[in-house]
Amino acid sequence: MRKYPLIVLMAAVLAACGGTDTPAPQASGGTQARTLTLWHYEGADSAMGKAWAESIKKFEASHPGVTVKFEEKGFEQIQKTAGMVLNSDEAPDLMEYNKGNATAGLLSKQGLLTDLSAQAAQRGWDKALSASLQTTAKYDERGIMGSGKWFGIPNYAEYVMVYYNKDLFAEHKVEVPATYEQFTAALDTFVKAGVTPIANAGAEYPAQQIFYLLALSKAQRTWVDSYQLYQGKIDFHGPELTYAATTYADWVKKGYLDKDSAGIKAEDMGVAFMSGKFPIMVSGSWWYGRVQSTVKDFEWGSFLWPGNQMAPGSSGNIWVVPEKAKNKDLAYDFIDITMSKEIQNLLGNSGGLPVAADPAAITDAKSKELVENFNKLSAQDGLAFYPDWPAPGYYDVLVAGVQGLINGTAPDAVLDEIAGPYNENLADIGG
Repeated sequence: MRKYPLIVLMAAVLAACGGTDTPAPQASGGTQARTLTLWHYEGADSAMGKAWAESIKKFEASHPGVTVKFEEKGFEQIQKTAGMVLNSDEAPDLMEYNKGNATAGLLSKQGLLTDLSAQAAQRGWDKALSASLQTTAKYDERGIMGSGKWFGIPNYAEYVMVYYNKDLFAEHKVEVPATYEQFTAALDTFVKAGVTPIANAGAEYPAQQIFYLLALSKAQRTWVDSYQLYQGKIDFHGPELTYAATTYADWVKKGYLDKDSAGIKAEDMGVAFMSGKFPIMVSGSWWYGRVQSTVKDFEWGSFLWPGNQMAPGSSGNIWVVPEKAKNKDLAYDFIDITMSKEIQNLLGNSGGLPVAADPAAITDAKSKELVENFNKLSAQDGLAFYPDWPAPGYYDVLVAGVQGLINGTAPDAVLDEIAGPYNENLADIGG
Protein backbone atom coordinates (compact mmCIF):
# COMPACT_ATOMS: atom_id res chain seq x y z
CA MET A 1 0.00 0.00 0.00
CA ARG A 2 1.46 3.34 -1.02
CA LYS A 3 1.66 6.22 1.41
CA TYR A 4 -0.69 9.16 1.09
CA PRO A 5 0.47 12.74 1.58
CA LEU A 6 -1.17 14.43 4.53
CA ILE A 7 0.02 17.99 3.94
CA VAL A 8 -3.02 20.20 3.43
CA LEU A 9 -1.96 23.75 2.64
CA MET A 10 -4.37 26.60 3.13
CA ALA A 11 -4.77 26.90 -0.60
CA ALA A 12 -5.98 23.32 -0.69
CA VAL A 13 -8.29 23.60 2.27
CA LEU A 14 -9.85 26.77 0.92
CA ALA A 15 -9.48 25.76 -2.72
CA ALA A 16 -11.26 28.02 -5.10
CA CYS A 17 -11.54 25.24 -7.66
CA GLY A 18 -13.92 23.10 -5.60
CA GLY A 19 -17.66 22.73 -5.54
CA THR A 20 -20.18 24.01 -8.02
CA ASP A 21 -22.15 27.21 -7.94
CA THR A 22 -24.48 26.30 -10.74
CA PRO A 23 -28.03 25.62 -9.56
CA ALA A 24 -28.70 21.94 -8.91
CA PRO A 25 -31.09 20.33 -11.39
CA GLN A 26 -34.73 20.05 -10.49
CA ALA A 27 -36.12 16.80 -9.22
CA SER A 28 -37.07 14.28 -11.85
CA GLY A 29 -40.57 14.90 -13.07
CA GLY A 30 -40.48 18.69 -12.57
CA THR A 31 -42.92 19.39 -9.74
CA GLN A 32 -43.47 15.76 -8.85
CA ALA A 33 -43.73 15.43 -5.07
CA ARG A 34 -40.67 13.65 -3.68
CA THR A 35 -38.88 13.50 -0.36
CA LEU A 36 -35.16 13.49 0.41
CA THR A 37 -34.58 11.80 3.76
CA LEU A 38 -31.47 13.23 5.40
CA TRP A 39 -29.72 12.17 8.60
CA HIS A 40 -26.93 14.05 10.33
CA TYR A 41 -25.76 14.60 13.91
CA GLU A 42 -24.44 18.16 13.84
CA GLY A 43 -25.83 20.51 16.49
CA ALA A 44 -28.02 23.31 15.16
CA ASP A 45 -25.64 25.96 16.53
CA SER A 46 -22.47 24.30 15.20
CA ALA A 47 -20.79 25.53 12.02
CA MET A 48 -21.85 22.41 10.14
CA GLY A 49 -25.39 22.54 11.55
CA LYS A 50 -25.79 26.11 10.28
CA ALA A 51 -24.33 25.24 6.88
CA TRP A 52 -26.50 22.15 6.40
CA ALA A 53 -29.64 24.06 7.47
CA GLU A 54 -28.91 26.66 4.80
CA SER A 55 -28.21 23.84 2.33
CA ILE A 56 -31.69 22.45 2.97
CA LYS A 57 -33.23 25.85 2.15
CA LYS A 58 -31.15 26.18 -1.00
CA PHE A 59 -31.97 22.62 -2.06
CA GLU A 60 -35.73 23.00 -1.63
CA ALA A 61 -35.66 26.34 -3.49
CA SER A 62 -33.92 24.75 -6.46
CA HIS A 63 -36.00 21.53 -6.40
CA PRO A 64 -39.72 22.41 -6.73
CA GLY A 65 -41.94 19.68 -5.37
CA VAL A 66 -39.17 18.12 -3.28
CA THR A 67 -39.23 18.22 0.52
CA VAL A 68 -36.24 17.49 2.73
CA LYS A 69 -37.13 15.27 5.68
CA PHE A 70 -34.33 15.96 8.12
CA GLU A 71 -33.95 13.53 11.02
CA GLU A 72 -31.41 14.53 13.64
CA LYS A 73 -29.53 11.53 15.00
CA GLY A 74 -26.91 11.29 17.72
CA PHE A 75 -23.33 10.35 16.83
CA GLU A 76 -23.50 7.32 19.10
CA GLN A 77 -26.89 6.31 17.70
CA ILE A 78 -25.66 6.26 14.11
CA GLN A 79 -22.36 4.67 15.14
CA LYS A 80 -24.10 1.70 16.73
CA THR A 81 -27.07 1.14 14.39
CA ALA A 82 -25.87 2.14 10.91
CA GLY A 83 -25.12 -1.39 9.71
CA MET A 84 -28.54 -2.68 10.69
CA VAL A 85 -30.50 0.33 9.41
CA LEU A 86 -28.68 0.56 6.09
CA ASN A 87 -29.38 -3.11 5.45
CA SER A 88 -33.13 -2.47 5.75
CA ASP A 89 -35.84 -0.59 3.90
CA GLU A 90 -35.55 2.20 6.49
CA ALA A 91 -32.28 3.51 5.06
CA PRO A 92 -32.21 7.29 4.48
CA ASP A 93 -31.27 8.78 1.12
CA LEU A 94 -28.28 10.62 2.53
CA MET A 95 -26.45 10.27 5.83
CA GLU A 96 -23.52 11.83 7.63
CA TYR A 97 -21.21 9.09 8.82
CA ASN A 98 -17.89 8.71 10.58
CA LYS A 99 -14.93 8.14 8.28
CA GLY A 100 -12.24 5.51 8.61
CA ASN A 101 -11.68 1.76 8.33
CA ALA A 102 -13.85 0.86 11.29
CA THR A 103 -16.91 2.77 10.12
CA ALA A 104 -17.33 3.86 6.51
CA GLY A 105 -14.75 1.29 5.44
CA LEU A 106 -16.66 -1.52 7.11
CA LEU A 107 -19.98 -0.47 5.54
CA SER A 108 -18.39 -0.19 2.10
CA LYS A 109 -16.92 -3.69 2.43
CA GLN A 110 -20.36 -4.98 3.40
CA GLY A 111 -21.91 -3.50 0.25
CA LEU A 112 -24.11 -1.05 2.16
CA LEU A 113 -22.82 2.16 0.56
CA THR A 114 -23.19 3.48 -2.99
CA ASP A 115 -20.05 3.85 -5.10
CA LEU A 116 -19.78 7.61 -5.71
CA SER A 117 -16.76 7.48 -8.05
CA ALA A 118 -18.67 8.49 -11.19
CA GLN A 119 -20.44 11.34 -9.39
CA ALA A 120 -17.16 12.59 -7.89
CA ALA A 121 -15.65 12.87 -11.37
CA GLN A 122 -18.77 14.26 -13.05
CA ARG A 123 -19.48 16.94 -10.44
CA GLY A 124 -15.87 17.94 -9.78
CA TRP A 125 -15.68 16.74 -6.19
CA ASP A 126 -12.43 14.95 -7.03
CA LYS A 127 -10.91 18.30 -8.03
CA ALA A 128 -12.27 20.19 -5.00
CA LEU A 129 -10.68 17.88 -2.43
CA SER A 130 -6.94 17.69 -1.86
CA ALA A 131 -5.18 14.32 -1.80
CA SER A 132 -5.09 14.14 2.00
CA LEU A 133 -8.79 14.93 2.30
CA GLN A 134 -9.55 12.23 -0.29
CA THR A 135 -7.88 9.64 1.97
CA THR A 136 -11.06 9.25 4.01
CA ALA A 137 -13.35 9.28 0.97
CA LYS A 138 -11.89 6.20 -0.74
CA TYR A 139 -11.86 2.56 0.42
CA ASP A 140 -10.48 -0.58 -1.15
CA GLU A 141 -12.13 -4.00 -1.24
CA ARG A 142 -10.89 -4.69 2.30
CA GLY A 143 -12.50 -1.50 3.59
CA ILE A 144 -9.11 0.18 4.14
CA MET A 145 -9.07 3.92 3.51
CA GLY A 146 -6.81 5.74 1.11
CA SER A 147 -7.41 4.01 -2.23
CA GLY A 148 -10.12 2.33 -4.25
CA LYS A 149 -13.62 3.67 -4.91
CA TRP A 150 -15.26 6.81 -3.58
CA PHE A 151 -17.80 5.89 -0.91
CA GLY A 152 -18.08 9.26 0.86
CA ILE A 153 -17.68 12.97 0.30
CA PRO A 154 -16.11 15.16 3.01
CA ASN A 155 -16.89 18.85 2.79
CA TYR A 156 -15.09 20.18 5.81
CA ALA A 157 -11.86 19.42 7.64
CA GLU A 158 -11.19 19.00 11.36
CA TYR A 159 -8.50 18.62 13.99
CA VAL A 160 -8.15 18.29 17.76
CA MET A 161 -6.88 21.30 19.71
CA VAL A 162 -6.71 22.73 23.21
CA TYR A 163 -9.54 25.14 24.01
CA TYR A 164 -8.75 27.41 26.95
CA ASN A 165 -10.52 29.88 29.20
CA LYS A 166 -8.46 33.07 28.98
CA ASP A 167 -10.04 34.51 32.12
CA LEU A 168 -9.10 31.49 34.25
CA PHE A 169 -5.59 31.49 32.78
CA ALA A 170 -5.21 35.16 33.72
CA GLU A 171 -6.70 34.63 37.19
CA HIS A 172 -4.13 31.94 37.96
CA LYS A 173 -1.31 33.75 36.13
CA VAL A 174 -0.88 30.97 33.59
CA GLU A 175 0.61 31.77 30.19
CA VAL A 176 -0.32 29.90 27.02
CA PRO A 177 2.24 27.06 26.97
CA ALA A 178 4.60 26.71 24.02
CA THR A 179 6.20 23.43 25.15
CA TYR A 180 4.99 20.21 26.72
CA GLU A 181 6.91 21.04 29.90
CA GLN A 182 5.19 24.41 30.13
CA PHE A 183 1.87 22.67 29.56
CA THR A 184 2.29 20.26 32.48
CA ALA A 185 3.57 23.12 34.64
CA ALA A 186 0.37 25.00 33.85
CA LEU A 187 -1.69 21.94 34.81
CA ASP A 188 0.23 21.76 38.10
CA THR A 189 -0.57 25.41 38.81
CA PHE A 190 -4.29 24.80 38.45
CA VAL A 191 -4.21 21.65 40.59
CA LYS A 192 -2.35 23.46 43.38
CA ALA A 193 -5.13 26.07 43.32
CA GLY A 194 -7.76 23.33 43.73
CA VAL A 195 -8.89 23.47 40.10
CA THR A 196 -9.19 20.37 37.90
CA PRO A 197 -7.63 21.76 34.71
CA ILE A 198 -8.92 19.52 31.91
CA ALA A 199 -12.58 18.78 31.21
CA ASN A 200 -12.83 15.11 30.29
CA ALA A 201 -15.40 12.64 28.94
CA GLY A 202 -14.46 9.02 29.54
CA ALA A 203 -17.72 7.58 28.22
CA GLU A 204 -17.09 8.84 24.69
CA TYR A 205 -14.39 9.97 22.26
CA PRO A 206 -12.67 12.88 24.12
CA ALA A 207 -10.79 10.74 26.63
CA GLN A 208 -9.29 8.47 23.99
CA GLN A 209 -8.18 11.48 21.94
CA ILE A 210 -6.12 12.74 24.90
CA PHE A 211 -4.66 9.22 25.15
CA TYR A 212 -3.80 9.35 21.43
CA LEU A 213 -2.21 12.81 21.74
CA LEU A 214 0.08 11.42 24.43
CA ALA A 215 1.05 8.53 22.14
CA LEU A 216 1.66 10.94 19.25
CA SER A 217 4.05 12.95 21.42
CA LYS A 218 6.43 9.97 21.11
CA ALA A 219 5.49 8.93 17.57
CA GLN A 220 6.80 9.45 14.04
CA ARG A 221 4.79 9.43 10.81
CA THR A 222 5.88 5.84 10.13
CA TRP A 223 4.18 4.75 13.37
CA VAL A 224 0.94 6.47 12.37
CA ASP A 225 1.01 4.85 8.92
CA SER A 226 1.59 1.47 10.54
CA TYR A 227 -1.22 1.95 13.06
CA GLN A 228 -3.77 3.50 10.71
CA LEU A 229 -2.95 2.11 7.26
CA TYR A 230 -1.38 -1.26 8.22
CA GLN A 231 1.95 -0.36 6.63
CA GLY A 232 3.89 -2.02 9.44
CA LYS A 233 3.49 -3.89 12.71
CA ILE A 234 2.42 -2.11 15.89
CA ASP A 235 3.92 -3.01 19.26
CA PHE A 236 1.27 -2.13 21.84
CA HIS A 237 3.94 -2.24 24.54
CA GLY A 238 6.29 -0.05 22.51
CA PRO A 239 7.31 3.44 23.63
CA GLU A 240 4.38 5.30 22.04
CA LEU A 241 1.43 3.50 23.61
CA THR A 242 3.27 2.64 26.82
CA TYR A 243 3.93 6.33 27.37
CA ALA A 244 0.31 7.17 26.59
CA ALA A 245 -1.11 4.63 29.04
CA THR A 246 1.27 5.30 31.91
CA THR A 247 1.08 9.07 31.53
CA TYR A 248 -2.71 9.07 31.28
CA ALA A 249 -2.97 7.05 34.49
CA ASP A 250 -0.48 9.43 36.11
CA TRP A 251 -2.49 12.46 35.00
CA VAL A 252 -5.56 11.04 36.75
CA LYS A 253 -3.54 10.52 39.94
CA LYS A 254 -2.14 14.05 39.75
CA GLY A 255 -5.59 15.54 39.34
CA TYR A 256 -5.12 16.86 35.81
CA LEU A 257 -8.17 14.76 34.88
CA ASP A 258 -11.14 14.14 37.14
CA LYS A 259 -11.13 10.68 38.78
CA ASP A 260 -14.90 10.62 38.29
CA SER A 261 -14.84 11.39 34.56
CA ALA A 262 -15.14 7.79 33.32
CA GLY A 263 -18.92 8.08 32.94
CA ILE A 264 -19.03 11.61 31.51
CA LYS A 265 -20.27 12.09 27.93
CA ALA A 266 -18.85 14.56 25.40
CA GLU A 267 -21.90 16.83 25.55
CA ASP A 268 -21.59 17.21 29.32
CA MET A 269 -17.88 17.91 28.99
CA GLY A 270 -18.49 20.64 26.43
CA VAL A 271 -21.26 22.26 28.44
CA ALA A 272 -19.05 22.26 31.54
CA PHE A 273 -16.24 24.03 29.68
CA MET A 274 -18.59 26.53 28.05
CA SER A 275 -20.09 27.34 31.45
CA GLY A 276 -16.62 28.26 32.76
CA LYS A 277 -16.07 25.31 35.09
CA PHE A 278 -12.79 24.16 33.55
CA PRO A 279 -9.77 26.09 32.23
CA ILE A 280 -9.13 23.60 29.41
CA MET A 281 -11.03 21.34 27.04
CA VAL A 282 -9.16 19.09 24.60
CA SER A 283 -11.42 18.34 21.65
CA GLY A 284 -12.07 18.90 17.99
CA SER A 285 -12.81 21.81 15.72
CA TRP A 286 -16.40 20.55 15.47
CA TRP A 287 -16.97 22.34 18.81
CA TYR A 288 -15.52 25.62 17.58
CA GLY A 289 -18.63 27.21 16.12
CA ARG A 290 -20.71 26.22 19.11
CA VAL A 291 -18.19 27.59 21.61
CA GLN A 292 -18.01 30.74 19.52
CA SER A 293 -21.77 31.29 19.60
CA THR A 294 -22.39 30.06 23.17
CA VAL A 295 -19.65 31.50 25.37
CA LYS A 296 -20.53 35.05 26.44
CA ASP A 297 -19.22 35.25 30.02
CA PHE A 298 -15.49 34.79 29.45
CA GLU A 299 -12.80 35.19 26.81
CA TRP A 300 -11.50 32.02 25.22
CA GLY A 301 -9.01 30.86 22.62
CA SER A 302 -7.29 27.77 21.30
CA PHE A 303 -3.82 26.40 20.68
CA LEU A 304 -2.26 23.21 19.34
CA TRP A 305 -1.18 20.53 21.82
CA PRO A 306 2.23 21.83 22.93
CA GLY A 307 5.31 20.00 21.74
CA ASN A 308 3.56 17.68 19.28
CA GLN A 309 4.19 17.53 15.56
CA MET A 310 0.95 15.57 15.11
CA ALA A 311 -2.60 15.62 16.42
CA PRO A 312 -5.82 13.79 15.63
CA GLY A 313 -7.29 15.29 12.47
CA SER A 314 -8.43 14.63 8.93
CA SER A 315 -11.26 15.48 6.64
CA GLY A 316 -14.51 15.89 8.50
CA ASN A 317 -17.23 13.28 8.62
CA ILE A 318 -18.52 12.28 5.22
CA TRP A 319 -21.77 12.22 3.33
CA VAL A 320 -22.61 8.64 2.34
CA VAL A 321 -25.45 7.45 0.14
CA PRO A 322 -26.84 4.10 1.30
CA GLU A 323 -27.00 1.41 -1.37
CA LYS A 324 -30.70 1.02 -0.56
CA ALA A 325 -31.45 4.76 -0.81
CA LYS A 326 -34.61 5.44 -2.83
CA ASN A 327 -33.62 8.90 -4.12
CA LYS A 328 -29.93 8.75 -4.95
CA ASP A 329 -30.15 11.52 -7.56
CA LEU A 330 -31.48 13.93 -4.94
CA ALA A 331 -28.74 12.90 -2.51
CA TYR A 332 -26.08 13.72 -5.12
CA ASP A 333 -27.67 17.14 -5.70
CA PHE A 334 -27.68 17.90 -1.98
CA ILE A 335 -24.00 16.99 -1.63
CA ASP A 336 -23.29 19.31 -4.55
CA ILE A 337 -24.98 22.20 -2.74
CA THR A 338 -22.91 21.63 0.40
CA MET A 339 -19.82 22.00 -1.79
CA SER A 340 -20.96 25.32 -3.28
CA LYS A 341 -19.07 28.54 -2.49
CA GLU A 342 -22.09 30.02 -0.72
CA ILE A 343 -22.31 27.14 1.76
CA GLN A 344 -18.56 26.72 2.13
CA ASN A 345 -18.11 30.41 2.91
CA LEU A 346 -20.91 30.22 5.50
CA LEU A 347 -19.23 27.20 7.04
CA GLY A 348 -15.90 29.03 7.24
CA ASN A 349 -17.36 32.13 8.87
CA SER A 350 -19.33 30.07 11.39
CA GLY A 351 -16.31 28.39 12.96
CA GLY A 352 -15.85 25.47 10.58
CA LEU A 353 -12.99 24.42 8.28
CA PRO A 354 -14.29 24.53 4.70
CA VAL A 355 -12.67 22.66 1.83
CA ALA A 356 -13.89 24.76 -1.11
CA ALA A 357 -14.43 28.30 0.16
CA ASP A 358 -13.21 31.60 -1.22
CA PRO A 359 -10.29 32.54 1.08
CA ALA A 360 -11.15 36.25 0.88
CA ALA A 361 -14.67 35.49 2.11
CA ILE A 362 -13.46 34.19 5.51
CA THR A 363 -13.53 37.43 7.50
CA ASP A 364 -14.43 36.34 11.04
CA ALA A 365 -11.44 36.78 13.39
CA LYS A 366 -12.05 33.60 15.40
CA SER A 367 -12.49 31.60 12.21
CA LYS A 368 -9.17 32.91 10.93
CA GLU A 369 -7.49 31.71 14.16
CA LEU A 370 -9.00 28.27 13.65
CA VAL A 371 -7.78 28.06 10.07
CA GLU A 372 -4.31 29.37 10.89
CA ASN A 373 -3.75 26.71 13.55
CA PHE A 374 -5.03 24.04 11.18
CA ASN A 375 -2.74 25.31 8.44
CA LYS A 376 0.25 25.12 10.82
CA LEU A 377 -0.63 21.55 11.81
CA SER A 378 -1.22 20.35 8.26
CA ALA A 379 1.90 22.10 6.92
CA GLN A 380 4.03 20.00 9.30
CA ASP A 381 2.36 16.77 8.11
CA GLY A 382 0.50 16.67 11.39
CA LEU A 383 -2.88 15.10 10.62
CA ALA A 384 -2.82 11.71 12.34
CA PHE A 385 -6.44 10.57 11.88
CA TYR A 386 -8.22 9.19 14.99
CA PRO A 387 -7.34 6.37 17.39
CA ASP A 388 -10.51 4.34 16.86
CA TRP A 389 -10.26 4.13 13.07
CA PRO A 390 -8.19 1.01 12.42
CA ALA A 391 -10.68 -1.76 13.30
CA PRO A 392 -14.45 -2.27 13.37
CA GLY A 393 -15.73 -1.88 16.91
CA TYR A 394 -12.47 -0.31 18.05
CA TYR A 395 -14.19 2.84 19.28
CA ASP A 396 -15.85 0.87 22.08
CA VAL A 397 -12.60 -0.98 22.79
CA LEU A 398 -10.80 2.32 23.36
CA VAL A 399 -13.64 3.79 25.41
CA ALA A 400 -13.42 0.80 27.74
CA GLY A 401 -9.62 0.87 27.79
CA VAL A 402 -9.32 4.54 28.73
CA GLN A 403 -12.13 4.19 31.27
CA GLY A 404 -9.96 1.49 32.81
CA LEU A 405 -7.05 3.92 33.09
CA ILE A 406 -9.32 6.48 34.76
CA ASN A 407 -10.60 3.85 37.18
CA GLY A 408 -7.16 2.55 38.12
CA THR A 409 -6.59 -0.46 35.85
CA ALA A 410 -2.87 -1.13 35.35
CA PRO A 411 -1.57 0.42 32.10
CA ASP A 412 -0.03 -2.87 30.90
CA ALA A 413 -3.38 -4.60 31.31
CA VAL A 414 -5.13 -1.87 29.34
CA LEU A 415 -2.58 -2.15 26.53
CA ASP A 416 -3.20 -5.91 26.36
CA GLU A 417 -6.94 -5.21 26.26
CA ILE A 418 -6.74 -2.84 23.30
CA ALA A 419 -4.13 -4.90 21.43
CA GLY A 420 -6.33 -7.99 21.07
CA PRO A 421 -9.11 -6.60 18.84
CA TYR A 422 -6.64 -4.63 16.73
CA ASN A 423 -4.51 -7.70 16.00
CA GLU A 424 -7.58 -9.86 15.39
CA ASN A 425 -8.80 -7.41 12.73
CA LEU A 426 -5.36 -7.33 11.16
CA ALA A 427 -5.43 -11.11 10.89
CA ASP A 428 -8.95 -11.02 9.39
CA ILE A 429 -7.89 -8.75 6.54
CA GLY A 430 -4.77 -10.78 5.86
CA GLY A 431 -2.29 -8.41 7.49
